[in-house]
Amino acid sequence: MEYIGIIGAMPEEVEQLIGQMTDSEKKTMAGMDFYNGSLWGKKAVVVKSGIGKVNMAACTQILASIYGVDALINTGVAGGLYGPINIGDIVISSDTLQHDMDATGFGYDLGVIPQMEQSVFYGDQNLIAKAKEACEEVNPEISVYVGRVLSGDQFISSDEKKNDLIQQFQGYCAEMEGAAMAQVAYLNQIPFVVIRAISDKADHSATMNYNEFEEQAIIHTVRLLKAMFAKL
Repeated sequence: MEYIGIIGAMPEEVEQLIGQMTDSEKKTMAGMDFYNGSLWGKKAVVVKSGIGKVNMAACTQILASIYGVDALINTGVAGGLYGPINIGDIVISSDTLQHDMDATGFGYDLGVIPQMEQSVFYGDQNLIAKAKEACEEVNPEISVYVGRVLSGDQFISSDEKKNDLIQQFQGYCAEMEGAAMAQVAYLNQIPFVVIRAISDKADHSATMNYNEFEEQAIIHTVRLLKAMFAKL
């Protein structure tokens, strides 16, 4: 993997990555700033996608069409769903799914994208393995899980919705962008992985926990990415 696209969701996280780039050039497209250069010795493009699936899809297609990246990494925070996962832990995507895709009125199951061959998009096994190894090495104090990442244009902050997502989709965490990147990556045949630090438990206390743990999540994620790059 010679050219890596990193899509971050948090401004502070992206700023840290940009600050560690060398020979970077900024280009603004679709209202997003793309920084193209070298990161930890590898050719990379770093960008903040903005919130939601549409922003993420537009961002990912630019990375594919304009920059021609050969790997995609999405980082950020998420709400934990799977029981053992605690705030501060890391979830790496085994696969992704859009939990708010609803064509049930046409006879499709919830989460199924009509007229597409698949609706669950699988992370690249090499990227998954390297991310997991890196996390275990540099963040030994936290737990790392490989599991399903659910995405939807919703911030999950109720016990009822959280339980629905667990029962319907067996998700490990919920966020607002990863599955959109995954779908565009699939359409462009680009290997990908989603890496999410758990900032809240996607329940009634989610808003408070998110604000408190965002800074910690950024530290863990940037540390993980640097170690991961050394393995690619």
